[in-house]
Order: sequence, then structure tokens, then C-alpha cells
Amino acid sequence: MNRKAKTALVLALVVVVGMAFRVSWNALRDVAKSIGADDAAANLYPFVVDGLMALALVAALVLTGDARRFALRVLAAYTLASLVLNYVHGLVPALHSKTVDWGRLADWDPANWALVLLATSLPVGSIYFGSDLVAKVLHYQPPIEPNADKSTQSEANRSTPEQGEALVEQPDPGTEVVSSPSTPVEPIEARPHLAVAAESPRPRRATGRVPQAARSTRPVRTEAELLAEARGLTESWPVEKLTGEGIRKALRTSPAKARVVREALKAERERDAAAVVVAG
Repeated sequence: MNRKAKTALVLALVVVVGMAFRVSWNALRDVAKSIGADDAAANLYPFVVDGLMALALVAALVLTGDARRFALRVLAAYTLASLVLNYVHGLVPALHSKTVDWGRLADWDPANWALVLLATSLPVGSIYFGSDLVAKVLHYQPPIEPNADKSTQSEANRSTPEQGEALVEQPDPGTEVVSSPSTPVEPIEARPHLAVAAESPRPRRATGRVPQAARSTRPVRTEAELLAEARGLTESWPVEKLTGEGIRKALRTSPAKARVVREALKAERERDAAAVVVAG
């Protein structure tokens, strides 16, 4: 639906609602006069009932959860109250004139008492429910997306070496790695304008995708391959030297994989020690 059609639809809705309010306004004004309201109060009485219906509808469109259900209950209650008073206005012809007895909306006393109580309590209810709905709308905060918060928190919890490895795209373990021909590099001595950058004590971090020529051509090693290589490198190491940092430097791998290899090596040594004790 284009913009003009939407505008026409909204205008048509406003016209229909305005005409319906004018019909309801006549009935509610006469009911207000019958319960003792003066001319000014009787003219404002329909805004108290039907106006709160519109406010509750807007609040239901904005709010969510329990607050939205509360707004819908207020909307339903005031809609039903307006319907009852309009129905009574149609059943009691005396309400259309000025000859109706003050405080008389029905011939049966219990029904008359209930209707007078309903008509007189609606303004007080509008003050309470209207203020509550406005406060809920003003203090409403949209819920935060859980996925976005989770991804932000997990990114903040990652260590610096893991973040550096994430910047480099690792090749698929099942594919053969082929090193691309490297471009001849001019010595730094022949490029004076780069000598200062080479002597900088703080290297700059990569902020984007690493070019294809600069990516590592070393294939990704599985945990089994890392464990086999670590056995040969750490065969003469004492148990105290089997630390995650030492294994990481020896294997040139990530801290997470180094910790896995460390635990596997310690478990193997404990198992071997237990076997020697049993054999002895």
C-alpha cells in the first residue's frame, strides 16, 4: 500500500471515529445531566469515558507484557461501560428531555443504584487509570535483543591471542594448502620512508581482513597432530614445566589448543606412572 492510500485510510478512520464519538457524546451527556452534572461538566463527561478508551488503545500499542495486558483490560472495561450507558440512554426516553428525575436511570431500584454508581465512578477511574497508563508509557523501555548482548559480551570475554587469530582466516583442514608466489620485497634500507615505521616499538593491530598474500600457508593441525608433536617436544620435560604457555610457544598454536594438549599430556603421564606402580 502506497503512502497516499495509507493517508486516505487514516483520514477515513478519523472521520468514522469522530462521527461515532458524536453519537456517543449525546448519550453520555444526557446521562451526566441525570446524575447531577451541570452543563459544562455534562459536555466534558463523554471525553472522560471515550477519551480514556483512545488513550488505553494507544498505550496497548506501545507497551508490552503485563503493562500491555493492563491497558487492554482498561480499554475493555471502559468500552463496556460506554456501551451500557448508551444502551440505558436508548431505553429511557425521559433522558432525552429535561423532565427526568435527578439520579433516576432505571425504574427498578437495584438497577438504578448500579447504573448511578457506574456513571459516577467513571470520572474517578479515568483519573487513576489514565495517570497509570501515562506513567507506564513514559517509563517504558524497549527490551534489549538477547543475541546482540550475548555477542557483545562474548567478544569482550575473548583473550587477545584469540582475537588476533580470529582476524586471520584459517584454511579448511580438508583442502590442500598451496602457497602463492611471493612478490619480491625491497629491503628496508632502500626505503627510508619505511624505516621509521619498522623501528616503532608498538606494532599496529590489524583492523580488517588480512590480504591473501599475507595469510599463513601453514596447514591447520588437528588436536591429534598437536598432541603427537607435543609428545616428542616435551618428552624430557618435567611435569612442572608442562604449562599452557610453554606448550603454546613450543607448538606455536593458540592458548585454547595448548591447554587441551597440556591436559592430555598430564593425563598420559599420570596413567604411565600408575602403570609403573602396578607393575612394580
